[in-house]
Amino acid sequence: MAPTTSNLVSADLVWEIVRNNNSYLVKRKESGGVQFSRDPLNLLNQNSRKYAGFVNEKAVGVQPAEKGGVKVITKKESAALKPAKSTTEVTHSGGQATKKIYKTVASKTAKTGYRADLREAAIARVSAVRKSQKEPKPTPESKPRGAKAKKAAATES
Repeated sequence: MAPTTSNLVSADLVWEIVRNNNSYLVKRKESGGVQFSRDPLNLLNQNSRKYAGFVNEKAVGVQPAEKGGVKVITKKESAALKPAKSTTEVTHSGGQATKKIYKTVASKTAKTGYRADLREAAIARVSAVRKSQKEPKPTPESKPRGAKAKKAAATES
């Protein structure tokens, strides 16, 4: 049996060592000392043990893909010591229905027993990515309200 990271050192110990100093950490002093994470396997971009993808043996990440698509990244337990092979990526095209993408992400995270605690956060992230890829509707010109405003608009044109 090949050794895994859990055999070598616990994820809790790794987190205690790197929680205040790692390459993904973003600290903001002007916002009250808030700490964020740039980890691609971090769904909420919070610097916390639960969402830290580089520490956990199982992790889920959602990234935007080309042409309005969504890329779901998961971490393999079996390839923990081979970083290049430790993630799998599934790309959903932009033409796919959003509800179908929600269903596949939910089944990938929760139904198969992967990380059920991240199901809601993964679906929320997919929703945010899809919403950011839509073009905003043009705002209609405001109509004049009231008799005086309508009269003033009529005299201008």
